[in-house]
Amino acid sequence: MEEFPAITHVTAESVPAKFRIHYEDPQAVALLAADIRERLSRCRAGSDAPKVLLCIGTDRSTGDSLGPLVGSKVVAAGGSYYYVYGTLAEPVHAANLKEKLGKIYRAHRNPLIIAVDASLGYLENVGQINVGTGPLLPGAGVNKSLPPVGHLHVTAVVNVGGFMEYLVLQNTRLSVVMRQAEVIAAAFLAVAAAEEKTRGALEWGTVRTRSR
Repeated sequence: MEEFPAITHVTAESVPAKFRIHYEDPQAVALLAADIRERLSRCRAGSDAPKVLLCIGTDRSTGDSLGPLVGSKVVAAGGSYYYVYGTLAEPVHAANLKEKLGKIYRAHRNPLIIAVDASLGYLENVGQINVGTGPLLPGAGVNKSLPPVGHLHVTAVVNVGGFMEYLVLQNTRLSVVMRQAEVIAAAFLAVAAAEEKTRGALEWGTVRTRSR
C-alpha cells in the first residue's frame, strides 16, 4: 500500500478520540465547528499549513454522494481558507483517490488534510456526524482496500451497514444525505470565518503595535 507523507509527518496532539452529534441537533453546526477548530489548533502542522478538504464519494450513488455534496457547497460559498478536492463535478472516489492524493502533495507543501466521507453503521447511529483525529479508511465499509487519508476526518452515517452495502448505498434517502452535507459544510464555513476573523485581528494588532 502506498504511503503518503502527511499521514506520518504531521500528527495531532492528544484530543478526545471522537466527537459525534446528530444532524438534526439544533446546535450541530456550532458544536461541529468548535470541535473541528479545536482539533485544527492542536495539529502540529501549524496555522499556516494549507487546509485541504478531501471530500470522498461519487454522485452515482445516493449514499456515497455525501463527500461531493459537502465539497460543492463549500466551493459555492467561496473563500480561500480551504483547498477543496472532491465535488459533484469532479468527484474523488476509489478509482482516482491515489491519483488525487499525489496531485495534492505536488500542489501543496505539507498540507493538513481533512477527509470527508459517508459511512454505514448501526440503525441507532444513522444520522450521526462524527469527527476524529487521524486518518479514515475510505472504502472499508464496502470492502475496498484504499490508502488511509486525512489528519482529521469527518464522517456521516447515512444508512445501516453489514449486508449488501452497495445496494444499501444506492437506496439511501437523498434527503438525509443532503441535510448531513448541509450541516457539515456549514460547520466548515463557520470554522473558516472564525479563523479568518482571528487572523485579521492578530494582523491588526501587529500593525497597531508597529505604528506606536
